[in-house]
Amino acid sequence: MATSLSSILFKGISARSFTTPLTSSCYYGMRYFTTVSNDPDTHNDFKPANKLENSNISLADVIEQDVKDNPVMVYMKGVPDFPQCGFSSLAVRVLQQYDVPLSARNILEDPELKSAVKAFSNWPTFPQIFIKGEFVGGSDIILNMHQTGELKEKLKDIMSKK
Repeated sequence: MATSLSSILFKGISARSFTTPLTSSCYYGMRYFTTVSNDPDTHNDFKPANKLENSNISLADVIEQDVKDNPVMVYMKGVPDFPQCGFSSLAVRVLQQYDVPLSARNILEDPELKSAVKAFSNWPTFPQIFIKGEFVGGSDIILNMHQTGELKEKLKDIMSKK
């Protein structure tokens, strides 16, 4: 009975439902900036338009605005709910210990964004974490700051602002 019941309950769940890309959203105080990938099965009318192509806004301007507007900004592989590398996962887990508003962009969705972030910070690897407008580093640096208490001190004035 249990086997047949579970097969009925999970019959409608497909692998596609877990891999559908996210769009901009807010979830428990975390803001994600992601775009929908250019799926070849999607009709052109439903594909997202690149708003930067026809504007005077550069990726450097977008990054600068992200860093300025978000107390904790993470450029990472994946999104905080679904990191796509161990270093990004580690960074998110450490930052979540402090109950701070966490904003993120998935650099895997846009190679140009990935290059622009590297140029902006002059740092070659990801994730890249900015706190209060300042580039802090990657997951190894955040972990070290957490272990020494330096991260708590750096985040103390934004921990309660959610």
